[in-house]
Amino acid sequence: MSEPKKLFIKTYGCQMNVYDSERMSEALGGQGYVETKSPDDADMILLNTCHIREKAAEKVYSELGRFKGLKAEKPDLKIGVAGCVAQAEGEEIMRRQPLVDLVVGPQSYHRLPEMEARTRAGEKALDTDFPEEDKFEKLKNRPKAKRGPTAFLTVQEGCDKFCAFCVVPYTRGAEVSRPADRIIREAHDLVERGVREITLLGQNVNAYHGAGPDGDMTLAGLIWELNKVDGLERIRFTTSHPNDMADDLIEAHGSCEKLMPYLHLPVQSGSDRILKRMNRSHTAESYLRLIERIRAARPDIVMSGDFIVGFPEETEEDFQATLDLVEEVKYGYAYSFKYSTRPGTPAAERAQVDPAAADDRLQRLQALITRHQREIQDGMVGRTVRVLFEKPGRLPGQMVGKSEYLHSVHVKGTGIAVGDLKEVRITDSGANSLAGELL
Repeated sequence: MSEPKKLFIKTYGCQMNVYDSERMSEALGGQGYVETKSPDDADMILLNTCHIREKAAEKVYSELGRFKGLKAEKPDLKIGVAGCVAQAEGEEIMRRQPLVDLVVGPQSYHRLPEMEARTRAGEKALDTDFPEEDKFEKLKNRPKAKRGPTAFLTVQEGCDKFCAFCVVPYTRGAEVSRPADRIIREAHDLVERGVREITLLGQNVNAYHGAGPDGDMTLAGLIWELNKVDGLERIRFTTSHPNDMADDLIEAHGSCEKLMPYLHLPVQSGSDRILKRMNRSHTAESYLRLIERIRAARPDIVMSGDFIVGFPEETEEDFQATLDLVEEVKYGYAYSFKYSTRPGTPAAERAQVDPAAADDRLQRLQALITRHQREIQDGMVGRTVRVLFEKPGRLPGQMVGKSEYLHSVHVKGTGIAVGDLKEVRITDSGANSLAGELL
């Protein structure tokens, strides 16, 4: 029996890229590959890239440059670039970096086995098409490896919103939703392999409108179907757009037992002027009223958001409106970034904010967000939560998991196994996690 070939994948960016990397690994598993943690051991290296941040392509070329010596030592080593940078700059990558053997876009990774075979035959392989066949369905017979207690499951891809700062519509394409029966089938498969919590993924996941038995199904309808899956204990979803937060989804947050009380709902700015320039199609007021309705349905829900500061033409008054919105919502989690240009997007051509002013605004925003995060986390002390344990902690006898509110919780005690879901009383709040004791 021949030795298995070794695959090293480095993943950049969002949870959807994590999901894609898992699928690429499984696709190549059928070709005899097993994953390795080190590029030095690999027979194939794949960089699964993200194009969201500034100079993303340059970072990819820098990473590829580190493999030049390794390629010289191992002439049979194959190197590939996948993901959104590959989609945007495939031919340029091939031209500029000759050591790259294959380039595959995010819609074509199901073709990796054929592309890998071509590279073994001495060819270069490039595929950045938007094929008509269902890439998920093509991988339905992938190897059935044991899984940890949590998993991502992509249900929707692409975006039709065309926010002025975002490259997703150009690299992932238009919004496409997977048929409900295929998602439910994959959920059953994941549960059979040990998964107890699933996070549904999409660039605009709450715009989901996949084919169901009685016509298109909404995300809420899909969640209610997944609620019936025996052995699946928890459901989450990300990332949402405020314009697609429909009534049935708000109602599901109040009544669906397995849907966790956590919602990531990016607003990006608190200034209506900047929101309009971003092409967000909502106002700060409409967003705040939406939060009110969600909290009326589920009062204990923890909110999460995204913010961009220093967006082109943002004034101090615009930024103050963002601080005001954050003060009103009080996020349990938030991701905040200084604006950076994304090539090919409308905002990249506009007058940029002074970098020093943007840095200052980011620090002030993050200080406010951190204060709210700590207040919400500290408020958990004395409460009882249900923790899904995921791994051993750093200390002997310690196990770590996530509460229903997505807080990291560590507990000392015997008889706790990975995948256990147990009630825990929170006893202390640290910088980035909670401590608790089993009930």
